[in-house]
Amino acid sequence: MRTKLRRASDGNVIDKTFRAGEKFRDVRTEARKMQVLSSYGSDAHFMDSESFDQMAVPESSLAEPLRWLKPSSEVDVLFIDGEPSDVQLPSAVELEVTQADPGLRGDSVSGGGTKPATLETGVVLQVPLFVEVGETIRVDTRSGEYVGRA
Repeated sequence: MRTKLRRASDGNVIDKTFRAGEKFRDVRTEARKMQVLSSYGSDAHFMDSESFDQMAVPESSLAEPLRWLKPSSEVDVLFIDGEPSDVQLPSAVELEVTQADPGLRGDSVSGGGTKPATLETGVVLQVPLFVEVGETIRVDTRSGEYVGRA
């Protein structure tokens, strides 16, 4: 059987051929509900919602999901063989706009134009012209695009 496998530790895809009757080692996976404490410096800090144990995960391994998380938000952290490997995000998050160019008179939903806006987590994305500082918007975490007002 010829397969393509994705290595969980670094995301590399490898081609592997298996023979009939070949055995694998067991891999234990688990998802735990955790709260984001902070993501400063080189580590992101999480707290288990049930046992209140805290752990630090290298921020480089979770850079993409951390873009959408604000402190004190709850997420599912995926563990493979007891080691944290990924964060399972909701499909959309609600974030506040902290910086955007001011809207001009006549900017409306049907206008079709966009402008860059900075969100409370530091992410910059394109939003419609009518979005202003202080508004809360919904963002698709898979594509990184504006979905609508919250």
